[in-house]
Amino acid sequence: MASTTETRKRRHTASGEAKRKQLVARAAQLFDEEGYHNTTVEDVAEACGIRKPTLYHYFKSKDEILYGIHDEFIDMLVVREQARRKLDLAASQALFEVMGDILDLMATHRGYVRVFFEHYRELADRQKKAIKRKRDVYERSVRAIFAAGMASGEFREVDPKMCTLALAGMCNWAYHWYVPDEPLSSRQVAFTFWDLLVRGVQAGPEASVPAARRRRDSS
Repeated sequence: MASTTETRKRRHTASGEAKRKQLVARAAQLFDEEGYHNTTVEDVAEACGIRKPTLYHYFKSKDEILYGIHDEFIDMLVVREQARRKLDLAASQALFEVMGDILDLMATHRGYVRVFFEHYRELADRQKKAIKRKRDVYERSVRAIFAAGMASGEFREVDPKMCTLALAGMCNWAYHWYVPDEPLSSRQVAFTFWDLLVRGVQAGPEASVPAARRRRDSS
């Protein structure tokens, strides 16, 4: 049975983590609205209703807050994807959920998305390496979906890496123009992207091969 001291320590730790998340969330919103370089530590502290020395109790610098945003965002994607593996979804459904995750977070965590895609270069080298490791884990899991779809016969033979890059290109750029529910919900946008990625735009199997491809194949 846990002692009173241990219980208090756990509560203190949980309270500290909750406060860190609150600060990260508010900072992400400010960075989205005002710009990362235009927002100071004082601005974040004031927006959170605390003094700057109190903020420094949780984060040593604005750089650490930036890293916290990156870390939380990639963790959200990784955790969702890992949880879905237990469901044994068909590859096409799994891809839709992956695309849905990214678009959903643009609606619920817009500041995180902008920071993640625009300010990776501002991270310290050790922070970049830590985030890259997590990004690589996530990208491998997406490539595995394409590979599984090919193995099951659901997808034709394609390059999983190129398909993963195509998926990322479609979804990751959307934060520049996507406004939640105006006029489409995040899931409707995700479905449109999924439909284009999985089904393409060809009318059927007899659709013509692009001229550049015909010239390459005949050479």
